[in-house]
Amino acid sequence: MARLNLEDNRPHVAWDKMNSFMTDVFEGYGVPRDEAAICADVLLEADRRGIESHGCNRFKPIYIDRIEKGTLLPKTEIEILKETPTTVVMDAHDGMGMVASHRMMEMLIEKARTYGMAGGAIRNSTHYGIAGYWATMASKEGMIGITGTNARPSIAPTFGVENMMGTNPLTFALPTDEEYPFCIDCATSIVQRGKIEYYAREGEETPAGMVIRNDGSTMTDSEQILQALVDGSAALAPLGGIGDTMAGYKGYGYAAVVEILSAALAGGQYMKALTGVGPDGKPQMYHLGHFFFVVDPDAFMGREEFRKIAGQISRELRASKKAPGEDRIYTPGEMAYYIWKDREKKGVPVGETVQREILEIRDKLGLDYEFPEFTVEK
Repeated sequence: MARLNLEDNRPHVAWDKMNSFMTDVFEGYGVPRDEAAICADVLLEADRRGIESHGCNRFKPIYIDRIEKGTLLPKTEIEILKETPTTVVMDAHDGMGMVASHRMMEMLIEKARTYGMAGGAIRNSTHYGIAGYWATMASKEGMIGITGTNARPSIAPTFGVENMMGTNPLTFALPTDEEYPFCIDCATSIVQRGKIEYYAREGEETPAGMVIRNDGSTMTDSEQILQALVDGSAALAPLGGIGDTMAGYKGYGYAAVVEILSAALAGGQYMKALTGVGPDGKPQMYHLGHFFFVVDPDAFMGREEFRKIAGQISRELRASKKAPGEDRIYTPGEMAYYIWKDREKKGVPVGETVQREILEIRDKLGLDYEFPEFTVEK
């Protein structure tokens, strides 16, 4: 886990203002108002937690640009393909993945409240934001949330060099008796594509050893990596790294589990079918899949007992012996909480590239927003 660094010299925009702006933009592109508010909140939650690769940085390139290209439909037609007292299978029909996922979690939480456990899967979906948003919808209700999603092929299997699977996060949120849940939300690759997009925007290199070329060598130029991932001449290494010396096969195995569950539970598509590019080289729908599970501890030994033990385990981990030169240990979810408390009054940090994108979208839609905080002009 990275060290906590709260230093940030970028301009900040008030959360309410950015939320209103993004909601208006989504609505301007055809997303119904109530659904636009969900989408804006999911993106801003990433920035609240410090996961900037999935926040405002992805607002235009992943959502607005795809709506314009026709590979993401602004109106989400949710079809329930199958439902039992404890399960749901949906088809999102290439609409907003965040809208379909919100509906799914609402349904599963109610089912788990009644029956103790519930699970669901979505096919023909699109990028659903940070996986932790959906898992913590359950933890806020005192329940356990589990989710995962497949994505555009990026990861090569151990001893391979071809990008076959997405960055495929496997995410858990567990309620505790502390102010924040225990939440592990990370890709099964050593680095996620969104992080490399962030490096490219900031003009930074990707650390060596995270990306493998077809010839087995590593890459560090972030712009070149993004292109290589698209044309198939490079792939991301799974968690653990390239080869098996650092147990990269473990990340590969978990990525494969997420790929299977994301596709097979809903009868959806997988791996090379998720590139977003058709046989003719033209953009096409992504057809992503997601899976979700909710467990109510009341069906076991009770929510309070679970929260107490989960919290105590977290506290004992943080109190354990620290490495030389380190002043503290964090548990998953803790760092995101401190980042939020630091940014709560400061606002959303916005880099220069995103500032330009926001001004471009504002002017294109003719929205009445001023951003005196920005340091760039369009």
